[in-house]
Amino acid sequence: MNRKHNICSKTAPKRKGYKMAQAATLTQQQLQRVLDYLRTRRHSKRNRAIILLTYYAMLRVGEVAALRYCDVVDADGEIKAETTISAAQTKGNKARKVWFAEKIRVELAAYLSAHKPKQLTQPLFYTQRSDGFTANTLTHIVNGIYKVAGISGATSHSGRRTGLTNLAERGVGVRTLMALAGHSNMATTQRYIDLRPAVIKAAIELV
Repeated sequence: MNRKHNICSKTAPKRKGYKMAQAATLTQQQLQRVLDYLRTRRHSKRNRAIILLTYYAMLRVGEVAALRYCDVVDADGEIKAETTISAAQTKGNKARKVWFAEKIRVELAAYLSAHKPKQLTQPLFYTQRSDGFTANTLTHIVNGIYKVAGISGATSHSGRRTGLTNLAERGVGVRTLMALAGHSNMATTQRYIDLRPAVIKAAIELV
């Protein structure tokens, strides 16, 4: 007698246009694990500020690489609450506004206290051999941090996705999320928002 088998257990063929999974969103515990790891490494203040800019300010890693001191510090040396990054600094060749929450302003102040600029027009984040990171180099650094910290599936997009997902779960409207992400298309923003299992389970209990 033939044993029954589940035909769905067979590997399904990939469809045309198949895309790899998006970057993982982070739990608070995972984010803290990354920050704890950075505390033990060289360039800890710099790398902590870089990671948290992708999370709290929801900046693309290329935008973080392109930041200058004058983008985050005003004429009095205070951390700005908001700034405008130029078309040359962002994706899509279009300038956009960026907001700095109090939490990231504290992080930036800690970094700046240890790394004061000679000129406000120089890159915000130092490198060992050149003046500032390229987007590609910083992507590899951030990806490496997540990998060594043991965060599976996390990439340089994870901080940004996590920040947007957290706000969406707190009821922030999609138009506000679009502004924070620098998107002009609502569908693009919606693709960034992760539907986490815990949220789905909580939602179904409301029916």
